[in-house]
Amino acid sequence: MTQYEKAMTPEDLTRLFVERSNAGDAAGVAALYEEDAVMAYPPGGQTVGRAAIQALWEKILANRPHFEPETPLPTLVRGDIALTATPPKDAAGARAQVARRQSDGSWLRMLDRPEFLPVQR
Repeated sequence: MTQYEKAMTPEDLTRLFVERSNAGDAAGVAALYEEDAVMAYPPGGQTVGRAAIQALWEKILANRPHFEPETPLPTLVRGDIALTATPPKDAAGARAQVARRQSDGSWLRMLDRPEFLPVQR
C-alpha cells in the first residue's frame, strides 16, 4: 500500500487534493477521505464510502482534468471538526468540506460538497 503524506491541517486537504488529482492518483485522492465519507457528487447524487469515492475519481481522472489551487476561505474549527471552503476561480458557486481530526492528529474529509451553485432568482 502506498504511504501518502497526511494532511496535518484542514487546509492541507485542498493542497493534497490538487496535487494528487493532477497526478491522476485516484487512490491518493480517496485517501483524503474517511472510510465512510459522503461526497455530494455527481450533481444531485451522493457517493458514499472511500472505495466508491475512489471509483468515482478513477472515472473523472481518466480524462486527465487539470485542477488549479484555489484560495481557501478562513477555516472554522471546533474541537476535532473543521469546515473548509474555497470559492472556485470561475466564481460559479462554492466548495465546502467538513473534516475530522484523526487519532494521529491528521485530518480527513468526512463530508464533501465539491460544487454548490446558488439558486438564481
